[in-house]
Amino acid sequence: MSYSETIKNNQKWIDEVWEKLDKKLSRTAVKNKNKIPYTTVNGDFDDHSQGKSIIGWTNGFWGGLMWLMYNETKKECYRETAEISEKLLDGCFSYVEDMHHDVGFMWHLTAGASYRLTGNNASKNRNLLAAMSLMSRYNVEGNYIRAWNGEWFGEKNDGWTIIDCMMNLPALYWASDITGDERFKHIAVRHADMAMRDHIRPDGSVNHIVVHDVLKPDTVIEIKAGQGYAADSCWSRGLAWALYGFMISYSHTGEQKYLDTAKKVAHYYISNVSTSEWKTLLDFRAPEEPVYYDSTAGVISACGLIEIAKCCPDEQKDMYLKPAVKILQTTEKNWCNWEDNEDSIVQMGSEMYSRGIHKPIIYGDFFFAEAILKLKGSEFNPW
Repeated sequence: MSYSETIKNNQKWIDEVWEKLDKKLSRTAVKNKNKIPYTTVNGDFDDHSQGKSIIGWTNGFWGGLMWLMYNETKKECYRETAEISEKLLDGCFSYVEDMHHDVGFMWHLTAGASYRLTGNNASKNRNLLAAMSLMSRYNVEGNYIRAWNGEWFGEKNDGWTIIDCMMNLPALYWASDITGDERFKHIAVRHADMAMRDHIRPDGSVNHIVVHDVLKPDTVIEIKAGQGYAADSCWSRGLAWALYGFMISYSHTGEQKYLDTAKKVAHYYISNVSTSEWKTLLDFRAPEEPVYYDSTAGVISACGLIEIAKCCPDEQKDMYLKPAVKILQTTEKNWCNWEDNEDSIVQMGSEMYSRGIHKPIIYGDFFFAEAILKLKGSEFNPW
């Protein structure tokens, strides 16, 4: 079956979900236009726009979601909320020493989208500052972008890298494209090559945290559990970051090795999620009890699988597209809340194996909407 036939067979469902998304988000966009939400409390979005919470890594997803919706609908309520969210992020500049590796998540989805959709020069400058901040984290001795600052999980983390950073590299690719300065792209590629070597296991599963010697290139000291169950388990959201992240690096570079890596991770993901009725477990190698899920990992992986399908020969497309659709349909059926008394949409997200289990998290809504828009045929790529 071709890509278009699979979409056609699911068109009614895609259209129905899109209508639900627009109906709900056009309401919450107005209600929460002066907030930067992370989760909900008694159904209402919380607000991370004030004080030091502004530096939180998830703070770009709300504005990014608004730009996704604006691009498709041209409704001013989405544009207004997106622009407010971007300006609120300026509060981060009061905490420059706390800037971290996730600045791509924060500004590429907000300021980057704004510049590409509206030509706003202030947005361009914000996104360039974010890219410069990310580039400054590059360890020239070790050939990687360092994760976090000072200490994390109670330990010094000078030589730490995490798989999540693959999703921040688009800010660097964009910066090279917009400035003509290839240094941004060179650093992105070197980090991607490191992640391919040190974070991706032979079977396609993923190491979340890798500890490197800060002075010796290509030297791994230790693998850490990070947000998964154990160092040798497989945290599903880390797997999703890798699946989609390498696919994005392929789209920016055309390097076949990144597409091959994305497929390798995808095969591991599909083989595991298919045995759980297309519900993504929080960790694919955790004990059978208790059963923890992470809906956010599922919708992130669906975005990556759809992009892989677009790049495959016809006979391979359904290998990736059908699992993506199944994951999204399972998410919508079991874990989406369309009621007005709950601001969030995707429920059952999980922060990590040790805390924050089964809660709505803003990036669940972002990636769910992104995936539905991909199925709908939107050509705007936030990455």
